[in-house]
Amino acid sequence: MRAPKNERKWALAVLFPSMVFIFIFVYAFVGNTAYDSLTDWGKSMSLAENPETTFIGFDNYQELFTAGYWDIFRQSIVNAIFYWIFILSLSLLVGFGLAVLLDHNPRGENVYRTIFLYPFALSFIVTGTIWRWLCLPNGGINLLPTFLGLPKLPFEWMSDRTSVLQFDWSSLPLVIAIVCLAVFLFLFIRSLRNKDRKKATIHGAISGVLLLYAGLIFWITPPILDYEEMHGLNLATFGVILAAVWQYSGYAMALYLAGLRGLPEGLYEAAKLDGASDFTYYVKIALPNLWPITLSAVIVLTHISLKIFALIFAMAGIDNSGPTHPAVLLYSESFRGNNFAIGSAIAMVLFVLASLFIIPYLIHLYRQRKGVTS
Repeated sequence: MRAPKNERKWALAVLFPSMVFIFIFVYAFVGNTAYDSLTDWGKSMSLAENPETTFIGFDNYQELFTAGYWDIFRQSIVNAIFYWIFILSLSLLVGFGLAVLLDHNPRGENVYRTIFLYPFALSFIVTGTIWRWLCLPNGGINLLPTFLGLPKLPFEWMSDRTSVLQFDWSSLPLVIAIVCLAVFLFLFIRSLRNKDRKKATIHGAISGVLLLYAGLIFWITPPILDYEEMHGLNLATFGVILAAVWQYSGYAMALYLAGLRGLPEGLYEAAKLDGASDFTYYVKIALPNLWPITLSAVIVLTHISLKIFALIFAMAGIDNSGPTHPAVLLYSESFRGNNFAIGSAIAMVLFVLASLFIIPYLIHLYRQRKGVTS
């Protein structure tokens, strides 16, 4: 049901001041940053009272994605993607596992819940300081095997330069097309199983376009770079990933535990009567019913994984290229190098990356709410 016209007017009047401030301090600044990313300030003029700017279009973006001396930015993009994949998946996995354990009402549940949630209350700076000590080459985690009479681990958590799962940056468009194709093929198959012809047609059409696009990239499109530039999963990111999962798995645990406690009480007993094991109940019955909670956790953890500047700053510093992140380069270029145009371009790349995850979620919420109110 729609609210009466008078109520909508009052709601608009109450919300209008907030909307004005949001427009000024969010969208206007985003627009200003987008414009700055299309200009050239000149390093010597960046701190001038009225710096002279030259409009250069997308040259800054072209420089970031193709210039040989900006290979560190391209590696930071790859790092950001792997940060997102591992922080998201491991936080959800560990959080769900902890929620399942607590759902059995163990003795001292309140104590365990407090212990698991405590890291979530810490700031990234505090977490980074703790884990910087734990990730020292001659201390912390590397010394744990010595308590069992084994030699210490030789792994260099913050400075290892070993890279796995490598790919050539020139093949990035093809890699993106293949990943998107895999996602839409999965959605296409799921729509067929659900007998939703409309969605199946849409997902199938998009899959066909992506398949054609991937073929065109492979056979026609020239490579981004004229030389081979390999990027991959840098092992120096594992320390940061471990710290972030330690901090945010408790958040996922709290969400899942609340969801499990909100399921009908007879659902577990009915599953047991049908001969289902605990694993079958939680994975095949409970987890699908917690899809809205999983979706909310995915959005929040995605947002967090793109904003881990403080954690990397505390653990590895600014000049450590191994676990670097676009946000670290943004800070370095803007506030240490006075290169605000390039810094703005990096900021817009991060903005687009975040939008790729946030906008579909907002569209989903809008459609869901529209379906409920209609």
